[in-house]
Amino acid sequence: MLPLNPNDRHYLAIADHYGRRTAARSGVPLIRHIGEGLAVLDAIGATPRAMQAYCLHPLLQDDDSLELSLQPGSAFQRHAPDPIATALAMEYRRVANAYLSQHCAGADDLIALSPLAEVNQMLVADKVQNRKDFERYHLGAHPRSDVLAQYFANWLRALGVDEARYRALCERLA
Repeated sequence: MLPLNPNDRHYLAIADHYGRRTAARSGVPLIRHIGEGLAVLDAIGATPRAMQAYCLHPLLQDDDSLELSLQPGSAFQRHAPDPIATALAMEYRRVANAYLSQHCAGADDLIALSPLAEVNQMLVADKVQNRKDFERYHLGAHPRSDVLAQYFANWLRALGVDEARYRALCERLA
């Protein structure tokens, strides 16, 4: 069960955008990332607006997605998201894109977080969900497995999520 109303326009925007598409390597429906991220956000007490912004983040995160979302008739435009949720998603984009896996040089990497608690909560949800899927589908098999494992460890450390908390949040996704 989603902690956000499935008729919320922000959830509908990403559901419309994703449709029935699945992840190339795992075959998992793309919308599952959103549902599981919302479950993490619910578990950590995030606001409904943070949940709405989390729904929007894939529509705005990379340059191509941002450009497509600004096109007339896009899922983003059709569902007319709240401007504050959009601003949070754009701040998420700024922080997340400043430290991508290709930036991972080692365990001592510094990651600059957002001054906005809601954005950092979105990052917790995203990194917990992504690490869970990485461990399930790619750990040891992906050509950059070691780098990706360190990347997720660095993010969760920066966000203050220790291993016990990570495991507890993952249990909410089972």
